[in-house]
This record gives sequence, C-alpha cells and structure tokens, in this order.
Amino acid sequence: MNDGVVLELSGLFKSFGATEIIRGVDLEVRTGERHAIIGPNGAGKSTLFNLVSGHLSPSAGSIRLRGEEIAGMAPQLINRRGLSRSFQITNIFPRLSVWENVRCATLWALGYKYSFWRSIDGLDDVNARTEEILTEIDLLDRWRTPAGVLTYGEQRALEIGLTIAGNADVILLDEPTAGMSRAETERVVALIRKVSEQRVLLMIEHDMHVVFDLADRISVLVYGEIIASDTPERIKSNAAVQQAYLGTEAA
Repeated sequence: MNDGVVLELSGLFKSFGATEIIRGVDLEVRTGERHAIIGPNGAGKSTLFNLVSGHLSPSAGSIRLRGEEIAGMAPQLINRRGLSRSFQITNIFPRLSVWENVRCATLWALGYKYSFWRSIDGLDDVNARTEEILTEIDLLDRWRTPAGVLTYGEQRALEIGLTIAGNADVILLDEPTAGMSRAETERVVALIRKVSEQRVLLMIEHDMHVVFDLADRISVLVYGEIIASDTPERIKSNAAVQQAYLGTEAA
C-alpha cells in the first residue's frame, strides 16, 4: 500500500454478460480526504460503489482497504473493517423512532448479539453512543420521532448517522443531497463536512456546487473509465472533463 492511501482500486473491471460497466478503474483515496466521483448518468458510479462495499464482486482487479484485499468480500465483513455506505434511496426503519434506528446500528458495533432475555434499555454504553451520534447529526431533539415522519433532509441526516454508527472511518455516500431543496442541501453539506472531519469520505454527487464545496479531490468517471482525477480547481479547467460532463457551467 502506498503511504497514506486508505482505499486503493487497481485494474478494476465489472461486466454483466458481454457488457462492460467498469473498465479498468484505478483510484486512490488518502487519509483525511474528501473524494468525490462525478460523471454522467450510466457512467457506472453506483456499480463502482457496489463493488467497493461488497454488494457486487468484480470481474477482475483489486480493491484494498488499508492494504487488505476486500474485493468480493461480503458487505457485513467489509463494514466490520471500517467501511460503511449510504444508498441513493433512503434506507431507514420508518416505524421505529430516531433513537431506535441509531441504537439498532450501534448494538452490533459495540459487540452485542441477538438476545431475547436482555433489555437493551439498560445498556449504558449503547445509550451513550446513540446519544453521541444523534448529537453529531443534530437530531437529538427528534429522538422520540418516528423516522418515517421526519423531513426528507432529516431522513438523509439519520441515514448518515446509521452509516457512522458502526465506527466506520471510511464512509461512502451515494448522492446524499439528491432531491433536496437548497436549504436542505446546505444543512446536509454542513453535516457531511462535520462527520467527515475525522474520516475518509468517498461520495457520488450530481450537484456540482456541493462537489466543489466539499471535495478535496474529484475523479470523473465516463463509460466505466476514470478520465481525470485531480483537485477541484484543475478539474474545473480540464477540457476533457468539460466536454464529457461539466459543460460550460464549470468554466
């Protein structure tokens, strides 16, 4: 593993039948980095996330987390190694309260297994960790609220809380601001900036204002290949990127 590289993709391919979706991706994400992946619809961004998080196995290539090969490993095993992800569609328990959602995610991370004879209300470490996460995502005052009646922006904040509840230090966020108003987007961007301060962030995002506001580095995926990976300033001025995706707005 190269010094400072936390997540490394090398020669990564994914085919579905005769159709190649990911075509030889090489990517490095470093310690403390906020790294955004952008690209047009159908570029393979979600497929790439599914490969990294274990929801798909690559056809060829390597995925290393802190030097350890994780390609083809089950998602829960990858999660236990410190990598967690969110999804494009909000993935919460709508009938459980905000507190219960986060507590469910916290239990396993603290080593508790299924038990029918133990009351979880008296688990002080679980309660303390749940409160800590709700404070971090600014939902402590909503702790009794059923998750299904939260605003959309609050539900996305809750999902970010579930993503970090397992003590992951590498988080993957798949279009975290999709479908939000500008005010909701600003709140979630502030939240993402806060929760990623001590973590590595890899995100897919279509909102270029969000990308250029948050990202330290940007990789551009087009037809399953990364055509550029650089700082936001250089990506903005990259002619190939402008032609493939960003258009005149970036200039």
